[in-house]
Amino acid sequence: METDYREKIRKLLALAESPNEHEAKAALLKARELMAEHKLTEAELVDKPSQEVLHVQTSITCSKRKNPWIVELSAVIGENYCCKAYRTRHKGKQTCTVGFIGFVDDVEVCYMIFRYAVDCVLAETKRIRQNNSWRYGDEIARMCDSYGYGFARGVSEAFTKQQEQNEEGWGLVLVMPKEVQEAADSLGHGKFIPKVLEDLHGSYWNSGYRDGKEFDPKRRLEA
Repeated sequence: METDYREKIRKLLALAESPNEHEAKAALLKARELMAEHKLTEAELVDKPSQEVLHVQTSITCSKRKNPWIVELSAVIGENYCCKAYRTRHKGKQTCTVGFIGFVDDVEVCYMIFRYAVDCVLAETKRIRQNNSWRYGDEIARMCDSYGYGFARGVSEAFTKQQEQNEEGWGLVLVMPKEVQEAADSLGHGKFIPKVLEDLHGSYWNSGYRDGKEFDPKRRLEA
């Protein structure tokens, strides 16, 4: 059963050889729905042993100067897949590596979704860079970061809308496990406030926001 639902999510995230914004938006919510449905079925089992809380470090990095929106997106994805995002920074370096804390099943799915979401944003920011190659590098970076932050906010609101639409069903199941919250609290919370947040590019933020928010969560995405 567990392998089946995770395999369905993998298929959702492999719908296109390269990230497609429309498929990506629907896939994020459809994967969350599958996860919630799985948890409803799981709740019917008796004497299910408690799961181990894992700290899983991803291969995705960022800094206050390069793709800082990744931190916010990781927090949004983590919160909506029963995990907590964290970041580690090696001494003497500005680059951070993103990680997740969660139960074994949850953190695997969370990582898949996060990696896919990041790829989708990077695919769009690549187009932004290509279409604005005549601009200064700092200006292009501001456009791309603004899109990323807008996308993270849009996805967050889409998750909230999905939750509200399903309050009487599986939507109530996706709550943060106490063990995961306690493990995250033990790490502390360092501040991450990149300079770009002081001067986001409005039109590109709005573009990212629309791409993150405007999609049909009930759309079926089967190969």
